[in-house]
This record gives sequence, C-alpha cells and structure tokens, in this order.
Amino acid sequence: MELVGSPLTATHAHPRSTPTNFLPAISTMASSYKNRFPYYPLPQSFSLPWAPSAYYRMAAINPTLAPFSGSAQGLTPSKMLPFVSNRTSLFTRYTPDDWYRSNLTNYRESETSRHNSENLRVDTSRLIQDKYQQTKKTQVESTKNLGERVNDIEFWKSELCHELDEMIGETNALSDMKRRLERALAETEAPLQEVDVIRSCQERMQRFLDRAKAQLASNRAAQHELERDLANKQRAHRIDDKCHHLRNTSDGISYYRGVERVDATISVPDSWAKFTDNNILRSQSERAASAKLRDEIENLLVVTANEMWNQFNSVNVAFTNRIAETADAKSKIQTHLAKTLQEIFQIEMSIEAIRKAIRDKVPPLKVAQTRLDERTRRPNVELCRDSAQLRLVNEVHELDETIQSLQQRLRDAEDTLQTLVRAKAVLEHDLAVKANSLFIDQEKCMGMRKSFPCTARLVGWRHQNPKFCTLDPIKPRGDQEG
Repeated sequence: MELVGSPLTATHAHPRSTPTNFLPAISTMASSYKNRFPYYPLPQSFSLPWAPSAYYRMAAINPTLAPFSGSAQGLTPSKMLPFVSNRTSLFTRYTPDDWYRSNLTNYRESETSRHNSENLRVDTSRLIQDKYQQTKKTQVESTKNLGERVNDIEFWKSELCHELDEMIGETNALSDMKRRLERALAETEAPLQEVDVIRSCQERMQRFLDRAKAQLASNRAAQHELERDLANKQRAHRIDDKCHHLRNTSDGISYYRGVERVDATISVPDSWAKFTDNNILRSQSERAASAKLRDEIENLLVVTANEMWNQFNSVNVAFTNRIAETADAKSKIQTHLAKTLQEIFQIEMSIEAIRKAIRDKVPPLKVAQTRLDERTRRPNVELCRDSAQLRLVNEVHELDETIQSLQQRLRDAEDTLQTLVRAKAVLEHDLAVKANSLFIDQEKCMGMRKSFPCTARLVGWRHQNPKFCTLDPIKPRGDQEG
C-alpha cells in the first residue's frame, strides 16, 4: 500500500553516493525538492491558516479512512500530491538521501580513524622499543667513555702530583739556597767600596742572586701550571666520575634543553694529553736548571767566603755608620708622623663641620620645597608666577647647589683624610722597619761581630753553635775529597 504523496520505495531504491560534507547546503536541498515534485499552487481551501491556534485545531482532528472518491470531494490524486510535497518542503530540512549519505560518511570516517589509530599504535610501540634500545646503547657507550676518561684523568693526575711534588721540593731547595745567598750577600752590605775583594764578591753574588730569582720565578710558573692543571684534572675527575655513576634512577637528573647545541670544548684528546705532557716536560727542564744553579751557587758561596774572611774590621766600621744613618732616619720619620697625626685630627674636625653644615641646610630646603608644594594648590588664576614663586625656586636651586658643593667638599676632605691615613700607615710601617733594622744592626749584628763571622755564616747558614764556626778557609765542592 502506498500513501498519498510519495511511494514507499522512492527513497530506499535511490543510489547512495558519498558527499563531500555530512549534509548538503540548504540551497542544494531546496533545488532537489523543486526537481522532485512539480509545482502546483495550493487551492485556497488547503492553504495553512496563519493563526497557530487554528493550525493546532486542524491538527487535532482525527482523520478517518474512507474509500477515495474524487468525484465526491471534487479532487483528484494528482491535485492532492502537491499539498503533501509542499508541506514536506515547509517542515523538513534534509531528505532521506542526505540522512543515509551522512550515516555512510560517518561509518567510513570512523573506520578510517580506527585504521589510522591502529597503525599509529603499532608504529608508536615499535618506535618506543627502538628508541629504548638506542637510548640504552648510547647510555652504555657514554658510561664506558666516561669511565675511560676518568682513568685517563687519574693517570695524568698521578703524573702531575709526582711532578708537582718534585717541583715543590726543588723550589724549596732553591729558595733555601737563595736565602743563603741573600744572607751571605747581606754580610757584605756594609759600605766597603774601597775593598776590591768585597766588591767583586758582591757583584758575583748579585748576578747569581738575580739568576736564582729568575729561576725561582720560572719554577713557580711551572709549579703554578702544574697546580692549575692538577686542579683542573681533579675538578674534571669529579665531574666525569659523577657523570660515570649517573643512572636513569639517579637523583639530580633533569632536562637541560639546548645543551647539546652548546659546544664549549677547547681541546681534543691529543691536545689535552699533550698539554699536560708539556707541563711536565717544562717542569722537569726547570728542575734540572734549578739543580744546576744550586750547585753553582754552592760553589760561589764557598769561594766568596774564602775571599771575604779577612775583611772583619771593615765590616764593623760599616755597621757603625749604618746604625747612625738608621737612627737619623728613624728620628725624621717620627717627626713626620707626629705632623701627620696632627693634620689628621684637623681634617677630621673639618669633615665634622662640613657634615654639620649639610645637616643645617636640610630644614631650609624642606621649608622651601614645602612652600612650593603648598603654592601649587592655589586655585585658578591664583597660580601666578610672582616674585615669591621665583624667589622660592631660586632658593631651592641655591640650597641644592650649596648642599652639592658641601658634599663635594666633604668628599674631597674624606679623600684627603684617606690619603693622610695611608701616609700615616706608611710612616708607622717604615718606623717599625727602621726600629727593627736599628735593633738588628746595633744589638744583634754588632754583638755578634765582636769577633770575625764564622765560616758557616759566610756561606749562608744560620748556625750559631761555635762548633760550626772556623777561621780556616774552606775548599770549593769541586776540590773537596769524598
């Protein structure tokens, strides 16, 4: 049985096509409706009422089925069909074809999404496994390389430590020899220019002393390079050892984005090893030169001691003159120190007066600025740039300039005070040095030089025990037996 208006198979037998969108546009549907049914104007009796209440009253009538009689009603089926078609076009938005096409599109897209999701899951699982193995392999290789690096650092650390100990021992030995040479040279510091032997000994000692200073500087430079290299090795060892023991479960690991793009390296393994090797070779070369210089200084001390031991009386006279000069210098320093202390007291009083003057200018400045601030609240035309306003502005400028000039003067006075304080410190230090020198020359040296200095002192030793002293000349190391 078919209802009036459209056959039952009209929508189901129509071929389904996949549209681009889920639902067609309204304009497209309207055109499809126009093409499906011919247009028939509605009779006046079948037109819909305008009033909603009348529409619902018409819809509430229960229809009854009766044999169709076109002659009784004066209507034919062809005249009733347009009524149903037009009513459908008025109250529906999509056709059954659109509905089926929308469902079919949703089914296909769902299947495509599931297929893509399944492929993505399989690829993701494979990627995760591959990356896990690659990460594990890379981490193992990095750990191995770090372990090898730690072993290399430990090797060079041991080499540096050994060479550093040797260099420190050689530097200390040369420093002792230098101090012996300085003390031996100090024994000739008295003004003995008339004595050719003393002058010759001083020149030779001074040359070797300069060489010893230069060699000590070279030793310390090589030692400094060893210490710095060793410190760098120790720090690198700690870092690489820490990195070597880091695991995926270790504390303190974090993201450092972009760190792989930062290349702060400045050496390669060959240049890294060569750098330490050069430091060790340099240290060994300096140690050899230092040992040779110590032997030469030792021989020089023996020779000069044998040449100077007859100058006993002249040295005593030179000490007496030196004591007089030191005492005169000490007296002059004390005079300058007293004047400096007095000037420091005066400048401190001046600084305090300047500070008080600056404090005294603050209240007038506050008053002037407060007056100016209050005058800004005058209404309307009363905001006049009168003479009082100008004078207040000038007063503020004058007070600012006065305070600035006083502050500048305060800074100058404080700088002067600092200069005086530094001069005072220098004078006090020099006075202490002079007093110490006078005590050494007058009390210690002259007390010991009541007799000829022992041979041990002439070669730079500090032995005070009489068993180390002798009046006989000693032989150079090259001429000694055994």
